[in-house]
Amino acid sequence: MTEAVDLRLVAQSLPDGPGVYRFLGADGRVVYVGKGKSLKKRTSSYFTGTPAPRTQAMLRQAVNLEFTVTETENEALILEANLIKLYKPPYNVLLKDDKSHPYLHLSTRHPFPRLSLFRGQRRQEGRYFGPYPSVHAVRDTLKWLQKVFPIRQCTDLQFSSRSRPCLQYQIKRCTGPCCARDSQEEYARRVEDLAAFLGGRDKTTERELKKAMWAAAEALEFEEAGRLRDRLHCLTQVQDKRRLNLSQEADLDVVVVVQQEDVVVALLLFVRHGLLLGSRSFFPENAADMGIEEVTGSFVSQYYSDPAHCFEQGSGVGQGTWPPGEILVDVDLPDVSWLEAVLTRLRGSMVRVVRPQRGEKRGLLELGRKNALEVLLRRLESRGSAGRELLQLARVLELEQAPERIEAYDISHFQDAEPSGSQVVYTSEGFQKGAYRRYAIKEANLTDDTARMAEVLHRRLLALKESQGAQESELTEPWPDLILLDGGMGQLNAVLEIAAELQTDGIVFCAIAKGPQRNAGRERLFLPGKDTPIILPHDSPVLMLLQKIRDEAHRFAVGFHRVRRQKLQRRSILDDIPGIGLKKKRALLRRFRSVAAIQEADIDTLMTVQGISSELAHRIEQHLKK
Repeated sequence: MTEAVDLRLVAQSLPDGPGVYRFLGADGRVVYVGKGKSLKKRTSSYFTGTPAPRTQAMLRQAVNLEFTVTETENEALILEANLIKLYKPPYNVLLKDDKSHPYLHLSTRHPFPRLSLFRGQRRQEGRYFGPYPSVHAVRDTLKWLQKVFPIRQCTDLQFSSRSRPCLQYQIKRCTGPCCARDSQEEYARRVEDLAAFLGGRDKTTERELKKAMWAAAEALEFEEAGRLRDRLHCLTQVQDKRRLNLSQEADLDVVVVVQQEDVVVALLLFVRHGLLLGSRSFFPENAADMGIEEVTGSFVSQYYSDPAHCFEQGSGVGQGTWPPGEILVDVDLPDVSWLEAVLTRLRGSMVRVVRPQRGEKRGLLELGRKNALEVLLRRLESRGSAGRELLQLARVLELEQAPERIEAYDISHFQDAEPSGSQVVYTSEGFQKGAYRRYAIKEANLTDDTARMAEVLHRRLLALKESQGAQESELTEPWPDLILLDGGMGQLNAVLEIAAELQTDGIVFCAIAKGPQRNAGRERLFLPGKDTPIILPHDSPVLMLLQKIRDEAHRFAVGFHRVRRQKLQRRSILDDIPGIGLKKKRALLRRFRSVAAIQEADIDTLMTVQGISSELAHRIEQHLKK
């Protein structure tokens, strides 16, 4: 519990300098985070005049006020964004975005570099191009890049193990360097063209292709000229579709926020080198009763000050291009100069946040608004249809009201190896992926899915039961109204025994199983206390909803199981040698390519690998000979 104080007196006692303040509720939870150039003036303003209804509601909950003084105003803005992400206060606009941006990665340590999609911390050697708004945008780019620049996309392991060209070679999307169908010099020249193109020099690439095409034609190499013509046509066709009618090849982002009813959508358009890379939409929380200006300002400050979205300096092509040099918004933002100063520091060069009133940039804002409204309408339509389906589900299951939260569970394994469980959550807003959970089955002696399902639900229900005694502020998620099990009466009865033992009341359990020949469309629903299952018509909206939820639980379980199997399969005989860790194992495999080659190497050859001493080389030789 937090001790109550006179907030007005605390505000008047704060220092007259920049910093971040936090209003605390009676349970110690942070209910609001704010920043100020003067902590004293900013917090005192809450107690003068008539605050907005939202502010009044926040002050009624607040019982204490904490603060952190910062050296500069810029540090205050960044600290505010980080604390909002950490505490998730109920009276702040919350940007739910835990995913980093995808990039195109061009490996450089291999003689024949690979072009691939990359997401995560950019620690691998190579050159990075991006960021892109979504994985779909990267995959779409990769698809047509293969037509213009046939660079391999297979993994290094696939490359080294091939004895004949793959399908990509047959359809002319790769030149077959894995089977010596392409020289390293020619491949390197193509890689340079690709890097130049992705680096923004597309006009130069186009001129070079035209020049090479006419040179091949004059040399009577008509087949080569035809291939270059096709590549040039593909490049021109794709660029025409993505190029905007801008007088300059600008690098900028377009931010548009729209609202209808209680749904708020923030949409970004990514424009790089005058090309529209795509869009990305967000649904900020706690923003329904705020003004568009406040939501836009909070969104921009949180999004661009998040280190997960920033391009690391010195990471290759594209360094220093994030945030972009210009951000277009459709409202007049408060403290815009303050925001520009922070973004300028992150970028390393000038960043402008502007609201264009006319011209081609105003047209970009209108394009962004049109896309944002489409996303908003689809959201409202899907929410309405989901609400109707949940009401029909309540009638089928004879519930008093529509379930607000459905949790679905499934088990995945391969011949009883690495059994894994999944939990997915569905509400009237759709799937809540932030609430998904993975379960690695702990008990090794469980022989069937019924026992494994029982273990997963025991852990889940026990966690829910223990959370009942915790403070309300410590709850991370509400209780489910309906638990859906992928299975039959056996799974249902096993879980009901656990629920009775833990005395978890108020949860409805239902199991869903496929038809007699495991055919979809003839699913059976098993309910407690009913001897015969419910069989819905194959075109029933309720059945389609349950199938969708069940299939999502299955997809998530299979994905986790595959990850665990891959980790297990990555182990090799080298892991059993004392003194061989991950780095030395990678160095050995990079040098010799296979365990068999390491086994054939002598002591002196093994010692040429960095980190392998004479003693360790003898140990490796003795271990592999066994």
